Amino acid sequence: SETTTRSPEETEEVAAELARRLATGDVVTVAGELGSGKTTFVRGACGALGVRERVTSPTYTIGHRYHGDGVEVSHLDLYRFQDVSPAEWGDLEPYFDGAIAFVEWPEAGERVLPPPRFTVRLRHAYDGRAVEIEEC
Repeated sequence: SETTTRSPEETEEVAAELARRLATGDVVTVAGELGSGKTTFVRGACGALGVRERVTSPTYTIGHRYHGDGVEVSHLDLYRFQDVSPAEWGDLEPYFDGAIAFVEWPEAGERVLPPPRFTVRLRHAYDGRAVEIEEC
């Protein structure tokens, strides 16, 4: 389904609705060009999952792990990768253990990432952001 959001808060609310359907072990890929709202989307989902920490883009650290209400949440950003190698996957794999995982720039990890439960694609739209969510 596709929705148009007109503010960061609306993008976060769409993400919160999705988050309420997630369980430990679920993977959500979040794709879109720079500035399309990927981290904003993940922030909204994390808030709905009870994460109280500040959610920031893990571009330079690869991943963050947050504690929510009875659930662990991982947020990965593969922007710096061309193609995730099996050796690099060893560093990423722990983020998926016992957590709900959100992966920005998932294209780089297509060969190694666990199958997603949902794919999210964000893009600039005429009057805001188009948010397309697909259950896999």
